[in-house]
Amino acid sequence: MSHDSTGTPRRGLAGALSGVLAALVALGVAELVAAFVDTKAAPVVAVGGSVIDATPQPLKQVAIEQFGTSDKPVLIGSIIVVLLLLSLLTGALAVRRPPIGLAGVAVLGAVGAAAAVTRPASVALAFLPSVVGAIVGAAALLVLLRSVQRPGEGEGAARGTAVDRRSFLVTSVGALVAAGLAGKAGMVLNRRVDVAASRAAVTLPRPAGPAKAVPSGADLKLADLSAFTTPNKQFYRVDTALVVPQVSTDSWRLRVHGMVDKEIELDFQQLLGRGLIERDVTLTCVSNEIGGPYVGNARWLGAPLADLLKEAGVHRDADQLLSRSVDGMTIGTPTSVVMDGRDAMLAVGMNGKALPAEHGFPVRMVVPGLYGYVSATKWVVELELTTFTADKPYWVQRGWVPKAPIKTMSRIDTPRPLAHVKAGTVAVAGVAWAQHRGVAKVEVRIDGGDWRQTRLASVPSTDTWRQWVYEWDAAPGNHSIEVRATDADGVTQPGKRANPFPSGATGWHTTTVTVA
Repeated sequence: MSHDSTGTPRRGLAGALSGVLAALVALGVAELVAAFVDTKAAPVVAVGGSVIDATPQPLKQVAIEQFGTSDKPVLIGSIIVVLLLLSLLTGALAVRRPPIGLAGVAVLGAVGAAAAVTRPASVALAFLPSVVGAIVGAAALLVLLRSVQRPGEGEGAARGTAVDRRSFLVTSVGALVAAGLAGKAGMVLNRRVDVAASRAAVTLPRPAGPAKAVPSGADLKLADLSAFTTPNKQFYRVDTALVVPQVSTDSWRLRVHGMVDKEIELDFQQLLGRGLIERDVTLTCVSNEIGGPYVGNARWLGAPLADLLKEAGVHRDADQLLSRSVDGMTIGTPTSVVMDGRDAMLAVGMNGKALPAEHGFPVRMVVPGLYGYVSATKWVVELELTTFTADKPYWVQRGWVPKAPIKTMSRIDTPRPLAHVKAGTVAVAGVAWAQHRGVAKVEVRIDGGDWRQTRLASVPSTDTWRQWVYEWDAAPGNHSIEVRATDADGVTQPGKRANPFPSGATGWHTTTVTVA
């Protein structure tokens, strides 16, 4: 048998590796247990959700700006890296003092369990994945640390002069295999609740109120210009769900309650039978920066929300419609806006197909004219009529304004920033939006000169964005291009820049190009 006698440093390294391997075992086992309890109770997901909730708003905005739609994988990866670093340190200390290792595992397990049980909509056994993972991880750590000792070396012997490499290697490989098998089994079992089959089985009914035909001139079909209809796979996604909720049509229920004359509960088939409407509506995220990507236009199919509320009998002083998703997210919408005649709906279809899971399958809210954080609840399962005084939804608790109509905005899609273009006629084009008011005019100016009106594309309604184009006679040199829009009420978007927090960004989008 081969022994290593190079002393304490190498033994400390083996202890550190033991800590990392034990952490991987704990995570794998926790993932497996979560498959039977609740996928959101897995420790990394639960801690990640708590981190999102506790992160100050300025840091949230920085994360969105820096990582975009990759912010969730970056967060999960960061949590795993931090956990492994802590485990490495714990293992290095535990090789000389095993109680330190057990205490470290216990603390990490407690953190995961506490995060899981305090998440919105947590289940009764949400603590179990972290607790079981910690127990198995602690056992794995003890076995690994024992394998570090040379045969015959005990508590009374001098510590720190030998590592039995063969024994440690065999035990480490066993721990790694166990972690991989447990984690893989957990992922496979989690796919049991994948809603792909449920979604594929949905047959969307023909709308009782079909959408207006999109005018032939609605899409200018220019290179690099956003299409009038955003494909589902390209539609932006901004939410706090680290794991996309998997809700089948068979299990979905919607409860309408609170300040109403009568409570209503619907299943999915009952919702489909209510007489659906189909509308083209542009959605916008309040976190969208000037010129940002968090806006898209789709054709939505859904049940009119106002009709459902009228059936429930909304009390006169219920000024807030508080919606809840299956994962506990709360969003507050002014009741008066939902009831004012606009095409607010409980959407089941997006661009002719059942909603994608990441966009709220089986049912989500769509309310034209309001930023998503006060209107566009995904995976919605509950509507409570209440007041803004009595209940503060998730984002309002974090400082965003309670009522947030979308601000008039315009964006230059082409030419791209820092682009090199040839002298002569250059198509400057983009999109503008002022949902439920409509865009009446878009203007551009070059190098701070006079504002020039653009040519506007046609639109089917005031609830969609509008393409625009300006034929620019470009002379050689470096040039800046600015854009601004005016809504149908005659209000022009302000030039003063403001950050998205707390009610949406303002300012003119500017791009710089080089003409050769």
